Amino acid sequence: MDLNDTIPYLNIYWWQLIMAIVLLIVGYVVIKVVMIVVKRMMKRMHMPELLAGFLARVIKVLLYLALVLVFIGALGFETGSALIALSAVVGLVLGFGLQDTISNFFAGVWLALIRPFKKDDWITVNGFSGRIDSIGMMSTVMVTADNVYITLPNSNVWGSPITNNTTMPTRRVDVSVGTSYSGDINKAISVAMGIMEGHPLVLKDPAPAVRVTSLGDTKVNLSLRAWTNNADYWTVSWDLNKAVVETFREEGLDIPRPKMDVIVKQEG
Repeated sequence: MDLNDTIPYLNIYWWQLIMAIVLLIVGYVVIKVVMIVVKRMMKRMHMPELLAGFLARVIKVLLYLALVLVFIGALGFETGSALIALSAVVGLVLGFGLQDTISNFFAGVWLALIRPFKKDDWITVNGFSGRIDSIGMMSTVMVTADNVYITLPNSNVWGSPITNNTTMPTRRVDVSVGTSYSGDINKAISVAMGIMEGHPLVLKDPAPAVRVTSLGDTKVNLSLRAWTNNADYWTVSWDLNKAVVETFREEGLDIPRPKMDVIVKQEG
């Protein structure tokens, strides 16, 4: 094989193909190195992780597009024609109704800049709850408590109310319990306060409180309200629910169960 021979059907020389492949490999390695440098620079600038990840993906795509154009130019084709063809393809794609793709991209930009949440925040949006893993160019990735991977379009996230359960340093744990009308309600309140005050993860300030929230058909409904650090929320919630049942039973306080009276009528 002579390197000055042309490749059948392609009308390019073998040496051009070899050079183009070498440039492609070298360019791939260079992009990898550049991305490592870019990520280190972003880290030194203390850029938010989600914003840094989003910008890194955009830069990577642009670099790979440039590499493709270099590869085409090395083969002897006019890159200007390639750019025109690429523009025509983009225009055709947009003309066929992929405006949603553009809206998802810019929604991702706004999410990365405005930052209603950061990586590892626990949020609820569009009926889904999970831990934020990343913001991509088109979608936001969440992981649920049972390790389910959820991908939501950026425009759906940006255009919906977002509940961020992680932003505030403390949260209030609410535990509801009922006590009998015939029982000692003051004792029930005192026991409930003792449960919260005795828990090591319940904060002293704001102080815990017990409130009578409603009068049910068969019970007086109490609400235990305890403040704790955000990271301890679920531990405190589970502990208080368990302690209420056990301690009320030990103190002789009745937790009424729902009752239903069934009347059977017999004809004749």
